[in-house]
Amino acid sequence: MVLHAAPLTSLKARELLGALAQLALFCDGQGLPASADVWLSREVIERFIDVGCPQVRESTRGNYRSRLMRLRELVLGGECRTGKPAELSASSPNRPYSQRELADLWGWAGGQPTDELRWGCKTLLALGAGVGLDSPEVIPLRVHDVRHAPDMRGPVVVKTRGPREREILCRRPWEAVLASAAERLETPGSASYLFRPNCHSRGTNTVTNFLSRTKPGQGSPRLVMGRLRSTWLVDLFESRVPITVIVAAAGVDTFHGLSRILPFLSGPPADEAAALLRGDG
Repeated sequence: MVLHAAPLTSLKARELLGALAQLALFCDGQGLPASADVWLSREVIERFIDVGCPQVRESTRGNYRSRLMRLRELVLGGECRTGKPAELSASSPNRPYSQRELADLWGWAGGQPTDELRWGCKTLLALGAGVGLDSPEVIPLRVHDVRHAPDMRGPVVVKTRGPREREILCRRPWEAVLASAAERLETPGSASYLFRPNCHSRGTNTVTNFLSRTKPGQGSPRLVMGRLRSTWLVDLFESRVPITVIVAAAGVDTFHGLSRILPFLSGPPADEAAALLRGDG
């Protein structure tokens, strides 16, 4: 991509390569195909700037954005006549999982050959579909960041780390899974990681490296944290959770970050929509 952009100086080439390398790590962690049309789409670049580089300063994120947007212009050309940014296709990895696909993934997780792989996959499913976390938020999570009742009944609360620190209530169907994942690792005075507790070298590819070791499933989809987060968001919208609550739980500052979910939401019947718009009780 950088070669195609034909940078005029070696410094400019290094700047573009540095930004592209960080974007590539993020896209790989999200399971996105290695394609310029996908990596350099506005949606992916903005998603990367929003959640893909939480440890860097605001000024560095601004530099990443300007360089990637410049690279987009050089490689893909200017804006289209309509002025609309390129959209990810409905078959992109951020498409929510269906209930059947979630069931298949649960079966796939339980069929992994080792206890480490089984619990790792189940933990990712619970953190993604139950709490809406993406890979950068899963990696630093500690066992004591998950609060649950001793009998593993009742609400489970997850406190995230990093620039989007917040507390999120787990969705009811995933409470027991997440509580069990935390309980099995709880040791007094310990600060173990919740995901891959024995892996002390935590890089941006921690989740990707783990999933590369799993046994492929027969007919089950790939586990992608971006798709699990989308599934969680759609579940919240379909459950009529107020949008202000969703924005706070998702850790975003604007509604723009949630706009990619709109194509996957089902509308209410016409009579119900009319009643809601009119304000009938």
